[in-house]
Amino acid sequence: MKLIRFGDPGHETPGVLREDGTRIDTSSEFGDYDTVFFEAGGLKKLREWTKRRGEEAPVVPDTVRLGPPIARPSKIVCIGLNYSDHAAESDMEVPDEPVIFFKAPSAVCGPNDNLVLPKNSTKTDWEVELAVVIGREASYVQQEEALEYVAGYTLHNDYSERSYQLERGGQWVKGKSCDTFAPLGPVLATPDEVDDVGALDMWLDVNGERKQSSSTRQLIFGIPILVSYLSQFMTLRPGDVISTGTPAGVGLGEDPPEFLAAGDVVSLGIEGLGKAEQQVTTHPGEGQP
Repeated sequence: MKLIRFGDPGHETPGVLREDGTRIDTSSEFGDYDTVFFEAGGLKKLREWTKRRGEEAPVVPDTVRLGPPIARPSKIVCIGLNYSDHAAESDMEVPDEPVIFFKAPSAVCGPNDNLVLPKNSTKTDWEVELAVVIGREASYVQQEEALEYVAGYTLHNDYSERSYQLERGGQWVKGKSCDTFAPLGPVLATPDEVDDVGALDMWLDVNGERKQSSSTRQLIFGIPILVSYLSQFMTLRPGDVISTGTPAGVGLGEDPPEFLAAGDVVSLGIEGLGKAEQQVTTHPGEGQP
């Protein structure tokens, strides 16, 4: 299945993207795609209901905005330097263990919503990433069992304000958590929709120019390792997001570095998970004290 959420920001309704490309509304039977949904075995119930009643469900017009395909994750755990080529362009050693940082859930937005540059932004950067959504509570999970805890996969642009992240001291979270810095979607694809999560092509363009082109084959730490590893340090709740890292081609790695400005258009996609596009805009309070 491919789960979607649609409607105005903050008021999204759950739905499903069918194989023929039509969007259907599932809200008559299901609440939002949140922690409660996953905890209650919602994916299995949704699959059964869609087979039984999907043809009767209201169709959602293509013109309706898509929101993030999950609602209110309790945390977004990100993995840094998880592609060897990205570590090299960042002039950092390939890590012996996963590099972990957090992104505030308040950064989540829809896949095609505007990217709003934070006030005083000077170095906002792009990062196409595969994100994993947890389907059931995971604590001290073994690698060979890790994929049993995955609800599905989605596209994530892990936007970063590099000046906040690298020049202001403290932890990376400051440069990762600005509003609109975590567009997710368009869909949450369940594992059966993905032939091989370890071999998905991925790409990102800025103003039509290809900046990132890689594959999850290049991951240093794969999905089972990451789910197991993180579960040794924290309980992963249903609906939590693990963003698995970005390949080479970020703006910081350009010579000279290149960053986003108002009017730019960022397009990105991952094989089987769809594509997204964000227009870059200024913060409404920019220039005000």
